[in-house]
Amino acid sequence: MDKLQLIATAPMGLEAIVARELKELGYTDTVVGNGRVTFSGDYADICRTNLWLRTSDRVLVKMAEFPARTFDELFEGTKALDWPDWIPEDGEFPVEGRSHKSQLSSVPACQSIVKKAVVEKMKAAYGTEWFHEDGARYVIEVNLLNDIALITLDTTGPGLHKRGYRKLVTEAPLKETMAAALVLLSRWRPERPLYDPFCGSGTIPIEAALIGWNIAPGLRRTFNSEGWDIIPQRLWEDARDEAYDSVKDDFPLMISGSDIDPTAIEVAEAAIKKAGLGKEIKLNVLPVTKAKPEGDYGCIITNPPYGTRLGDDEEAEKAIRQLGFTTATLPTWSFFALSPAKSFEHYLGRQADKKRKLYNGRIECALYQFFGPLPPFRSQE
Repeated sequence: MDKLQLIATAPMGLEAIVARELKELGYTDTVVGNGRVTFSGDYADICRTNLWLRTSDRVLVKMAEFPARTFDELFEGTKALDWPDWIPEDGEFPVEGRSHKSQLSSVPACQSIVKKAVVEKMKAAYGTEWFHEDGARYVIEVNLLNDIALITLDTTGPGLHKRGYRKLVTEAPLKETMAAALVLLSRWRPERPLYDPFCGSGTIPIEAALIGWNIAPGLRRTFNSEGWDIIPQRLWEDARDEAYDSVKDDFPLMISGSDIDPTAIEVAEAAIKKAGLGKEIKLNVLPVTKAKPEGDYGCIITNPPYGTRLGDDEEAEKAIRQLGFTTATLPTWSFFALSPAKSFEHYLGRQADKKRKLYNGRIECALYQFFGPLPPFRSQE
Protein backbone atom coordinates (compact mmCIF):
# COMPACT_ATOMS: atom_id res chain seq x y z
CA MET A 1 0.00 0.00 0.00
CA ASP A 2 1.01 3.65 -0.47
CA LYS A 3 2.22 5.37 2.65
CA LEU A 4 -0.41 7.30 4.56
CA GLN A 5 0.13 10.86 5.71
CA LEU A 6 -0.39 10.79 9.48
CA ILE A 7 -0.63 13.70 11.90
CA ALA A 8 0.27 13.58 15.59
CA THR A 9 -1.47 16.59 17.13
CA ALA A 10 0.40 18.46 19.85
CA PRO A 11 -0.49 20.94 22.59
CA MET A 12 0.92 24.38 21.85
CA GLY A 13 4.61 24.47 22.73
CA LEU A 14 5.09 20.68 22.69
CA GLU A 15 5.43 20.17 18.92
CA ALA A 16 9.22 19.65 19.14
CA ILE A 17 8.78 17.07 21.93
CA VAL A 18 6.21 15.12 19.88
CA ALA A 19 8.61 15.24 16.89
CA ARG A 20 11.44 13.93 19.09
CA GLU A 21 9.22 11.09 20.31
CA LEU A 22 8.36 10.15 16.72
CA LYS A 23 12.03 10.15 15.72
CA GLU A 24 12.86 7.88 18.66
CA LEU A 25 10.13 5.52 17.43
CA GLY A 26 11.82 5.44 14.01
CA TYR A 27 9.80 8.04 12.06
CA THR A 28 12.44 10.28 10.51
CA ASP A 29 10.41 12.23 7.93
CA THR A 30 8.61 14.47 10.41
CA VAL A 31 7.36 17.93 9.46
CA VAL A 32 6.61 20.19 12.43
CA GLY A 33 3.75 22.71 12.19
CA ASN A 34 1.58 24.66 14.61
CA GLY A 35 -0.10 22.15 16.91
CA ARG A 36 0.88 19.16 14.79
CA VAL A 37 3.66 16.95 13.50
CA THR A 38 3.08 15.26 10.12
CA PHE A 39 4.81 11.97 9.26
CA SER A 40 4.27 9.05 6.89
CA GLY A 41 3.32 5.53 7.89
CA ASP A 42 1.00 2.60 7.27
CA TYR A 43 -1.78 0.88 9.22
CA ALA A 44 0.73 -0.73 11.62
CA ASP A 45 2.09 2.75 12.41
CA ILE A 46 -1.38 3.94 13.40
CA CYS A 47 -1.36 1.18 16.04
CA ARG A 48 2.23 1.83 17.21
CA THR A 49 1.95 5.60 17.55
CA ASN A 50 -1.37 5.46 19.40
CA LEU A 51 0.17 3.05 21.91
CA TRP A 52 3.50 4.87 22.33
CA LEU A 53 3.10 8.64 22.00
CA ARG A 54 3.27 10.26 25.44
CA THR A 55 2.92 13.97 24.65
CA SER A 56 0.63 13.98 21.58
CA ASP A 57 -3.15 14.48 21.86
CA ARG A 58 -4.24 12.18 19.03
CA VAL A 59 -3.19 10.50 15.78
CA LEU A 60 -5.05 11.53 12.61
CA VAL A 61 -5.05 10.26 9.03
CA LYS A 62 -4.61 13.20 6.66
CA MET A 63 -7.24 12.55 3.98
CA ALA A 64 -6.69 15.72 1.94
CA GLU A 65 -5.77 19.40 1.97
CA PHE A 66 -7.22 21.79 -0.64
CA PRO A 67 -8.36 25.41 -1.11
CA ALA A 68 -11.95 25.97 0.05
CA ARG A 69 -13.20 29.53 -0.28
CA THR A 70 -16.75 28.44 -1.15
CA PHE A 71 -19.10 25.70 0.03
CA ASP A 72 -18.94 24.19 -3.47
CA GLU A 73 -15.16 23.84 -3.25
CA LEU A 74 -15.46 22.28 0.19
CA PHE A 75 -18.19 19.87 -0.99
CA GLU A 76 -16.40 18.76 -4.17
CA GLY A 77 -12.99 18.44 -2.48
CA THR A 78 -14.48 16.25 0.25
CA LYS A 79 -16.64 14.16 -2.10
CA ALA A 80 -13.60 13.33 -4.27
CA LEU A 81 -12.00 11.34 -1.41
CA ASP A 82 -12.18 7.54 -1.08
CA TRP A 83 -14.45 7.42 1.97
CA PRO A 84 -15.89 3.92 1.27
CA ASP A 85 -12.33 2.51 1.43
CA TRP A 86 -12.27 3.57 5.08
CA ILE A 87 -15.86 3.70 6.32
CA PRO A 88 -18.10 0.60 6.07
CA GLU A 89 -21.82 0.84 5.42
CA ASP A 90 -22.68 0.68 9.15
CA GLY A 91 -19.85 3.05 10.24
CA GLU A 92 -20.69 6.01 12.46
CA PHE A 93 -19.10 9.13 10.94
CA PRO A 94 -19.71 12.35 12.90
CA VAL A 95 -18.02 15.50 11.58
CA GLU A 96 -16.21 17.98 13.81
CA GLY A 97 -14.85 21.31 12.63
CA ARG A 98 -12.80 24.43 13.20
CA SER A 99 -12.32 27.59 11.16
CA HIS A 100 -9.75 30.36 11.53
CA LYS A 101 -9.04 33.31 9.21
CA SER A 102 -11.21 31.75 6.47
CA GLN A 103 -14.13 32.95 4.36
CA LEU A 104 -16.07 29.84 5.39
CA SER A 105 -16.33 30.98 9.01
CA SER A 106 -19.50 29.13 10.06
CA VAL A 107 -18.26 25.88 11.60
CA PRO A 108 -21.72 24.19 11.77
CA ALA A 109 -22.28 24.98 8.07
CA CYS A 110 -18.86 23.53 7.14
CA GLN A 111 -19.54 20.39 9.17
CA SER A 112 -22.90 19.99 7.44
CA ILE A 113 -21.34 20.37 3.95
CA VAL A 114 -18.60 17.81 4.71
CA LYS A 115 -21.16 15.35 6.11
CA LYS A 116 -23.35 15.75 3.02
CA ALA A 117 -20.35 15.19 0.71
CA VAL A 118 -19.32 12.00 2.53
CA VAL A 119 -22.92 10.71 2.48
CA GLU A 120 -23.17 11.31 -1.29
CA LYS A 121 -19.93 9.38 -1.88
CA MET A 122 -21.12 6.54 0.38
CA LYS A 123 -24.56 6.38 -1.29
CA ALA A 124 -22.95 5.79 -4.67
CA ALA A 125 -20.65 3.09 -3.28
CA TYR A 126 -23.18 1.19 -1.16
CA GLY A 127 -26.33 1.73 -3.24
CA THR A 128 -28.41 2.92 -0.31
CA GLU A 129 -30.15 6.14 0.68
CA TRP A 130 -29.84 5.73 4.45
CA PHE A 131 -26.99 4.92 6.83
CA HIS A 132 -27.82 3.65 10.31
CA GLU A 133 -24.37 4.55 11.69
CA ASP A 134 -24.45 1.91 14.43
CA GLY A 135 -21.01 0.40 13.78
CA ALA A 136 -17.42 1.48 14.55
CA ARG A 137 -16.74 5.20 14.99
CA TYR A 138 -14.92 7.25 12.34
CA VAL A 139 -14.63 10.87 13.44
CA ILE A 140 -14.03 13.20 10.47
CA GLU A 141 -12.59 16.64 11.12
CA VAL A 142 -12.60 19.65 8.81
CA ASN A 143 -10.07 22.28 9.81
CA LEU A 144 -10.12 25.55 7.84
CA LEU A 145 -7.14 27.89 8.08
CA ASN A 146 -6.48 30.77 5.65
CA ASP A 147 -9.07 29.29 3.22
CA ILE A 148 -7.30 25.90 3.11
CA ALA A 149 -9.35 22.90 4.23
CA LEU A 150 -7.57 20.05 6.00
CA ILE A 151 -9.73 16.92 6.15
CA THR A 152 -8.68 14.25 8.65
CA LEU A 153 -9.89 11.00 10.17
CA ASP A 154 -9.30 10.54 13.91
CA THR A 155 -7.78 7.14 14.74
CA THR A 156 -7.58 7.75 18.50
CA GLY A 157 -10.99 8.55 19.97
CA PRO A 158 -10.78 10.01 23.49
CA GLY A 159 -7.50 11.99 23.69
CA LEU A 160 -4.22 10.17 24.24
CA HIS A 161 -3.93 11.77 27.70
CA LYS A 162 -6.63 9.30 28.80
CA ARG A 163 -4.25 6.49 29.69
CA GLY A 164 -6.79 4.32 31.46
CA TYR A 165 -5.24 4.40 34.93
CA ARG A 166 -7.28 7.29 36.32
CA LYS A 167 -10.91 7.13 37.41
CA LEU A 168 -10.97 10.21 39.67
CA VAL A 169 -9.18 13.54 39.34
CA THR A 170 -8.39 16.31 41.77
CA GLU A 171 -9.76 19.82 41.30
CA ALA A 172 -6.96 21.16 39.05
CA PRO A 173 -5.39 18.14 37.36
CA LEU A 174 -2.31 18.28 35.15
CA LYS A 175 -2.93 16.45 31.88
CA GLU A 176 -0.97 13.21 31.53
CA THR A 177 0.51 14.42 28.22
CA MET A 178 1.87 17.59 29.88
CA ALA A 179 3.21 15.63 32.87
CA ALA A 180 5.06 13.31 30.49
CA ALA A 181 6.46 16.34 28.65
CA LEU A 182 7.81 17.81 31.91
CA VAL A 183 9.61 14.53 32.64
CA LEU A 184 10.99 14.28 29.09
CA LEU A 185 12.19 17.91 29.22
CA SER A 186 14.01 17.34 32.51
CA ARG A 187 17.39 15.70 32.97
CA TRP A 188 15.83 12.81 34.86
CA ARG A 189 16.98 9.27 34.20
CA PRO A 190 15.50 6.10 35.77
CA GLU A 191 18.67 5.64 37.89
CA ARG A 192 18.06 8.96 39.65
CA PRO A 193 15.57 9.84 42.41
CA LEU A 194 12.52 11.87 41.38
CA TYR A 195 10.30 13.81 43.77
CA ASP A 196 7.13 15.88 43.32
CA PRO A 197 6.28 17.96 46.44
CA PHE A 198 2.93 19.13 44.98
CA CYS A 199 1.97 15.76 43.49
CA GLY A 200 -1.83 16.25 43.55
CA SER A 201 -3.37 13.20 41.89
CA GLY A 202 0.07 11.72 41.16
CA THR A 203 0.29 12.40 37.43
CA ILE A 204 3.97 13.38 37.28
CA PRO A 205 5.21 10.40 39.37
CA ILE A 206 3.06 7.95 37.35
CA GLU A 207 4.20 9.32 33.98
CA ALA A 208 7.83 9.24 35.18
CA ALA A 209 7.46 5.58 36.17
CA LEU A 210 5.95 4.71 32.77
CA ILE A 211 8.92 6.43 31.09
CA GLY A 212 11.43 4.89 33.50
CA TRP A 213 10.23 1.36 32.77
CA ASN A 214 9.58 2.05 29.06
CA ILE A 215 5.88 1.19 29.40
CA ALA A 216 3.79 2.32 26.41
CA PRO A 217 1.24 4.82 27.82
CA GLY A 218 -1.62 3.45 25.68
CA LEU A 219 -1.36 -0.18 26.84
CA ARG A 220 -4.31 0.09 29.25
CA ARG A 221 -6.87 1.60 26.88
CA THR A 222 -8.62 1.12 23.54
CA PHE A 223 -8.77 3.32 20.44
CA ASN A 224 -11.52 4.06 17.90
CA SER A 225 -9.48 2.53 15.06
CA GLU A 226 -9.28 -0.84 16.86
CA GLY A 227 -12.81 -1.36 15.53
CA TRP A 228 -11.99 -0.40 11.94
CA ASP A 229 -12.24 -3.10 9.25
CA ILE A 230 -9.41 -1.53 7.24
CA ILE A 231 -6.84 -2.18 10.01
CA PRO A 232 -6.32 -5.94 10.53
CA GLN A 233 -6.65 -7.00 14.17
CA ARG A 234 -3.28 -8.75 14.03
CA LEU A 235 -1.58 -5.33 13.60
CA TRP A 236 -2.98 -4.23 16.95
CA GLU A 237 -1.91 -7.54 18.48
CA ASP A 238 1.61 -7.16 17.04
CA ALA A 239 1.87 -3.58 18.33
CA ARG A 240 0.75 -4.62 21.82
CA ASP A 241 3.14 -7.58 21.81
CA GLU A 242 5.99 -5.25 20.85
CA ALA A 243 5.01 -2.87 23.66
CA TYR A 244 4.86 -5.67 26.28
CA ASP A 245 8.25 -6.99 25.10
CA SER A 246 9.75 -3.49 25.42
CA VAL A 247 8.94 -3.09 29.14
CA LYS A 248 12.08 -2.79 31.27
CA ASP A 249 10.82 -3.36 34.81
CA ASP A 250 13.82 -5.28 36.13
CA PHE A 251 15.20 -2.50 38.33
CA PRO A 252 13.69 -0.45 41.18
CA LEU A 253 12.60 3.15 40.61
CA MET A 254 13.18 5.88 43.20
CA ILE A 255 10.03 7.92 42.59
CA SER A 256 8.17 9.64 45.40
CA GLY A 257 5.96 12.61 46.11
CA SER A 258 3.84 14.42 48.63
CA ASP A 259 0.91 16.79 48.89
CA ILE A 260 -0.73 18.65 51.75
CA ASP A 261 -4.18 17.40 50.64
CA PRO A 262 -4.98 13.86 51.93
CA THR A 263 -7.83 13.47 49.41
CA ALA A 264 -5.43 14.13 46.53
CA ILE A 265 -3.07 11.47 47.88
CA GLU A 266 -5.97 8.98 48.07
CA VAL A 267 -6.84 9.69 44.43
CA ALA A 268 -3.16 9.40 43.46
CA GLU A 269 -2.68 6.09 45.23
CA ALA A 270 -5.75 4.60 43.51
CA ALA A 271 -4.36 5.66 40.11
CA ILE A 272 -0.86 4.32 40.96
CA LYS A 273 -2.35 0.96 41.93
CA LYS A 274 -4.44 0.80 38.73
CA ALA A 275 -1.32 1.59 36.69
CA GLY A 276 0.40 -1.42 38.29
CA LEU A 277 3.01 0.76 39.99
CA GLY A 278 1.95 0.39 43.63
CA LYS A 279 5.36 -0.79 44.83
CA GLU A 280 7.37 1.73 42.81
CA ILE A 281 5.94 5.11 43.87
CA LYS A 282 5.88 6.27 47.50
CA LEU A 283 3.55 9.13 48.47
CA ASN A 284 2.99 10.99 51.75
CA VAL A 285 0.62 13.63 53.08
CA LEU A 286 3.04 16.48 53.81
CA PRO A 287 3.36 20.25 53.37
CA VAL A 288 6.18 21.22 51.01
CA THR A 289 8.23 22.55 53.95
CA LYS A 290 8.40 19.02 55.43
CA ALA A 291 9.35 17.36 52.14
CA LYS A 292 12.68 15.56 52.51
CA PRO A 293 13.60 13.85 49.23
CA GLU A 294 16.09 11.02 49.73
CA GLY A 295 19.26 10.44 47.71
CA ASP A 296 21.58 12.62 45.66
CA TYR A 297 21.52 13.96 42.09
CA GLY A 298 17.75 13.70 41.95
CA CYS A 299 15.14 15.75 40.12
CA ILE A 300 12.22 17.66 41.57
CA ILE A 301 9.59 17.91 38.82
CA THR A 302 6.47 19.71 39.96
CA ASN A 303 3.44 21.83 39.12
CA PRO A 304 2.94 24.15 42.13
CA PRO A 305 -0.53 25.58 42.93
CA TYR A 306 -1.72 28.41 40.65
CA GLY A 307 -3.43 31.51 41.98
CA THR A 308 -5.46 31.50 38.75
CA ARG A 309 -7.06 28.15 39.50
CA LEU A 310 -6.94 27.02 43.11
CA GLY A 311 -6.81 29.17 46.23
CA ASP A 312 -5.49 32.63 45.44
CA ASP A 313 -2.32 34.41 44.35
CA GLU A 314 -1.12 34.82 47.93
CA GLU A 315 -1.32 31.07 48.51
CA ALA A 316 0.50 30.38 45.25
CA GLU A 317 3.26 32.84 46.22
CA LYS A 318 3.58 31.17 49.63
CA ALA A 319 3.85 27.71 48.01
CA ILE A 320 6.65 28.88 45.69
CA ARG A 321 8.57 30.48 48.58
CA GLN A 322 8.26 27.24 50.57
CA LEU A 323 9.49 25.29 47.56
CA GLY A 324 12.50 27.61 47.51
CA PHE A 325 13.34 26.74 51.14
CA THR A 326 13.11 23.02 50.36
CA THR A 327 15.22 23.18 47.20
CA ALA A 328 17.92 25.18 49.02
CA THR A 329 18.62 22.09 51.16
CA LEU A 330 19.30 19.87 48.10
CA PRO A 331 22.62 21.01 46.56
CA THR A 332 22.99 18.09 44.12
CA TRP A 333 19.42 18.12 42.84
CA SER A 334 17.91 19.65 39.68
CA PHE A 335 14.49 21.33 39.75
CA PHE A 336 11.79 21.75 37.13
CA ALA A 337 8.60 23.67 37.92
CA LEU A 338 5.69 24.62 35.66
CA SER A 339 4.09 27.89 36.77
CA PRO A 340 2.21 30.91 35.34
CA ALA A 341 3.67 33.17 38.07
CA LYS A 342 5.72 35.93 36.42
CA SER A 343 7.60 36.48 39.72
CA PHE A 344 8.35 32.78 40.21
CA GLU A 345 12.14 33.26 40.37
CA HIS A 346 11.76 36.17 42.80
CA TYR A 347 9.57 34.11 45.15
CA LEU A 348 11.84 31.07 44.84
CA GLY A 349 14.94 33.12 45.57
CA ARG A 350 17.06 32.20 42.54
CA GLN A 351 17.26 32.66 38.78
CA ALA A 352 16.37 29.76 36.48
CA ASP A 353 19.09 28.38 34.24
CA LYS A 354 16.55 28.05 31.46
CA LYS A 355 12.88 28.92 30.84
CA ARG A 356 10.53 27.44 28.28
CA LYS A 357 7.05 28.76 27.42
CA LEU A 358 4.33 26.10 27.68
CA TYR A 359 0.55 26.14 27.95
CA ASN A 360 -1.22 24.19 30.67
CA GLY A 361 -4.65 24.07 29.07
CA ARG A 362 -5.21 27.71 28.13
CA ILE A 363 -2.97 29.10 30.87
CA GLU A 364 0.35 30.48 29.64
CA CYS A 365 3.11 29.11 31.87
CA ALA A 366 6.86 28.80 31.94
CA LEU A 367 8.83 25.67 32.72
CA TYR A 368 11.50 27.00 35.10
CA GLN A 369 14.60 24.81 34.92
CA PHE A 370 17.35 24.81 37.55
CA PHE A 371 20.21 22.45 36.75
CA GLY A 372 22.17 20.78 39.50
CA PRO A 373 25.45 18.91 38.95
CA LEU A 374 25.33 15.80 36.78
CA PRO A 375 25.68 12.52 38.67
CA PRO A 376 29.05 10.75 38.50
CA PHE A 377 27.50 7.69 36.74
CA ARG A 378 26.28 9.88 33.86
CA SER A 379 29.53 9.44 31.93
CA GLN A 380 29.06 5.65 31.95
CA GLU A 381 25.57 5.66 30.39
